[in-house]
Amino acid sequence: MKLLDIEVVLNVVDKGVRQAKYKPEVLKELDDTTTSYAIVSHRWEEEVKFEEMIGLMMMKKEERTEVKRRRGYRKIVKSCERAAKDGYKWLWIDTCCIDKRSSAELSEAINSMYRWYQNAKICYVYLSDVGESTFPIKRDDDKFPQSNGWPEWFARGWTLQELIAPKEVEFFNEGWALIGNKRRLAPTLQVITEIPCEVLTGGLAGKCLSVAQIMSWAADRETTRVEDRAYSLMGLFGVNMPMLYGEGRKAFRRLQLEIIREFTDHSIFAW
Repeated sequence: MKLLDIEVVLNVVDKGVRQAKYKPEVLKELDDTTTSYAIVSHRWEEEVKFEEMIGLMMMKKEERTEVKRRRGYRKIVKSCERAAKDGYKWLWIDTCCIDKRSSAELSEAINSMYRWYQNAKICYVYLSDVGESTFPIKRDDDKFPQSNGWPEWFARGWTLQELIAPKEVEFFNEGWALIGNKRRLAPTLQVITEIPCEVLTGGLAGKCLSVAQIMSWAADRETTRVEDRAYSLMGLFGVNMPMLYGEGRKAFRRLQLEIIREFTDHSIFAW
């Protein structure tokens, strides 16, 4: 996986400190099983792409200024600052750590993503629509009308595995203030997601869960691409398949077939 070098991001890319002797690498290919890294989960907004991140220092001043004004850029910097404070040297965020111009790299990343979140030492969840200094514990349809009364992060398809897979999850509000962690918030998270506390705190391993039960956690979640409704569930079932964007709803049928090959649970036919 490609990981951001936190020191390079903060001292070279953001502050513009030039290195005379060498050209520092913003991203480095490392092994997720042997590297200690933090990972980010978030809603997409005005993001910074892979090619923009690695080419930022070579851009003209006007272009560089435009990129640095984006909410997505500040998200990268703030998450790097938090990771550095927590003692980490490496960080992964999907916006700029995957070269999406390469279909092969994108497919590999999607098939590996559950494992990457699972192997991360900590996951930072950024709730950009929460301005308060405490985690919301009551449904508020007036404040979050588009996401069932809860922060929009809980309504997105990809964030389901990003909540379950990591052992340690911390939640941050719009201003990057820490407002809770997965273990302490497990009862509230169970109310929001219908995921049992024992899964939230201990993961899927060793749990007697039906395919239909896991599918139900994703039923009301949305993805920008219809195919991602299937692709975002692969890791939860431990299956892999090639990405074929453009196949539409056929992606979910392919997912069902892969699940049937792995499980004898007939509850899959309810979906």
